[in-house]
Amino acid sequence: MKENELRSELVRIANKLDAQGLNRGTSGNLSVRYGEGLLITPSGMGAEGLTKDDIVWVNFDGTTRGRWQPSSEWLFHRDIFVQRPEFGAIIHTHCIAATALACLRKDIPPFHYMIALLGGDSIRCADYATFGTQDLSDNALLALRGRKACLLANHGMIAAGEDLAEAFKIAVEVETLSELYLRTLQAGQPVLLSAQQFQDAQSRFAGYGKAAESKETGAE
Repeated sequence: MKENELRSELVRIANKLDAQGLNRGTSGNLSVRYGEGLLITPSGMGAEGLTKDDIVWVNFDGTTRGRWQPSSEWLFHRDIFVQRPEFGAIIHTHCIAATALACLRKDIPPFHYMIALLGGDSIRCADYATFGTQDLSDNALLALRGRKACLLANHGMIAAGEDLAEAFKIAVEVETLSELYLRTLQAGQPVLLSAQQFQDAQSRFAGYGKAAESKETGAE
């Protein structure tokens, strides 16, 4: 996509996050990889009234272009893009269920097979660090190893994907699983999937969400 298209897509997804209750007010931020840097939502500005001209470009060296300051969390966005070249978009939210678990500093274990969609057998909770710091970025990178999402202790969650569409799907899935896990804990302790059961589920996700391969028929 061209820069203006990516800016418009960031605004659209920011509003979609609000509409689905994954973000509220000025919390959270989202970005896309662009050139030798990233496009990211501005600091202290929510989705309401946000325009493509408000989006800020941040070079990987930290220099910026735009009329606003970038999100205070631009560091972990930058560091994730640098360390994980497979990611093209990142969403950070303070959605309720995921943040509740983050405030308990709980990993989400393999209580449900859909966790396999996120890259591993758990959703890790990164150690606590002050928002906007290099420590927070370092902790997030550790929690994201082999994963597409993580919780941030006493803070919120991060979801990443090859583009904004995938990152949004991951964010929705993390919040859904978080709510389900919280409700399960209210009823008792969940029965966790065995390593083999989880591995079987992971193998079934190989073609999940992908287009069917065309098959040619005819005489041999």
